[in-house]
Amino acid sequence: MEGLISLPLESLLTRDYEADPALVHERLRARYGPVAPVDVLGVPVWFVLGYDEVLHIMQNARDVWSKRVDHWRAYAEGRVPADWPLLALLRADNSGFHDGERHRGLRGAWIAGLRPFQEPGSEQAQRLERAMVRYCDDLVGVMAEAGPTGRADLATQYGRPFPLLVANHLLGLTIERGEDMVEDQWRLLDGPDSAGAYQRLNAALLELATAKRQRRGDDLPSYMIEAKPDLTDEELARELMMLSGFLDFTGSLICNVILEAITNPRLRESVSVGAIEEVVNRVALANPALANLTFRYARTDVKLGRFTIAAGDPVMLSIAGAHADPRFAGALARDSVRSTRAHLAWGAGPHRCPSQRLAAQMSAIAVRRLLDRFSALKPALPADQLPWRPSPFVRALRSLPVHYELSRSFAGTPRAESAVEPSPPVGGEDGGDGRPRSGLVAFLRRLRRGQ
Repeated sequence: MEGLISLPLESLLTRDYEADPALVHERLRARYGPVAPVDVLGVPVWFVLGYDEVLHIMQNARDVWSKRVDHWRAYAEGRVPADWPLLALLRADNSGFHDGERHRGLRGAWIAGLRPFQEPGSEQAQRLERAMVRYCDDLVGVMAEAGPTGRADLATQYGRPFPLLVANHLLGLTIERGEDMVEDQWRLLDGPDSAGAYQRLNAALLELATAKRQRRGDDLPSYMIEAKPDLTDEELARELMMLSGFLDFTGSLICNVILEAITNPRLRESVSVGAIEEVVNRVALANPALANLTFRYARTDVKLGRFTIAAGDPVMLSIAGAHADPRFAGALARDSVRSTRAHLAWGAGPHRCPSQRLAAQMSAIAVRRLLDRFSALKPALPADQLPWRPSPFVRALRSLPVHYELSRSFAGTPRAESAVEPSPPVGGEDGGDGRPRSGLVAFLRRLRRGQ
């Protein structure tokens, strides 16, 4: 039996992978099949890129795979460096890294907490949808302050800040440290300073959890407390930390959809005729924002592909690799905007994304509103020069520079001072002066001005 540590390892996170992961997937598949031994930032990992294998592990019908880091043999034996960049994330004590009854109880709180915001026709969902439209218009307003034509970065000024505003609405407050929090959310998933980012975010969310325990509102943490009263403030803070992943995934998906919509005339036409939901689905299939999942660990020896995964070995599931598997991709009509819903962008099994409907809705609204507000959007860089973030998990643009022309119906509308501001807590107002309280406006303006 060939063990993971005895095999020559392919370095996964290389410049080639950052530039074009599909070519790396193709090379690994040709050499190893659906499972490949790789090096992830100095740590040996099984990289699973076969569709059937990824789906099988996700479904975990026989409880063979664990998300708990203490099932990782190398970690338990002290062979993972304490300063390994991804360790803080993998040790997170929340439902994303739990199994069994513990996971089901925490997941139940999420489902109950999100239900009012994802239930079509509910008052909370309608209010959130109106807020999302307003956030989009406000972000466009900041980008367009220079005039009806100009240059903007649709990643840093639109796609990634938008989910932060939505998260603030869900949390039921305006986060004064919006700039610091969004940057820490990016650091947490990208690796550098992830431990420091985790500590700072956890402190802010613990403060929020304590406040919501004392004074409930019409918001996500309050609904989670109501659904699971025995949830401690510390547990709730750790659960809300998962919003970082939700923000990052959704913002990245929005940017990927925008990129496709402004470079693919067929998809742009589909948006214009109202098929935006299917365009989002198609991009989630062809270019999933969550390219790879955090580790799972084998509880027992498992035969996978031509290898035996030993008990305690880590596996990284590649959504992007699975979607490119010829056994799956060969059945798709690549020239059609219609796409299969059998893709794995939302996960499957016990850890399937509980906020799928909300993420898809956010993406659809953000893209449709952007394209409504601009009559022309042209990439300022060739596609092969766009900078991608060097992340082990997300396929996300670092920036998406464009030349824009504002539509006549939106040009001159005084939006920039009106908000770029989350909705105030239910039952509260904005102070009556209409002035924004968050530092996010100034932050976005500095981005626009290149400061």
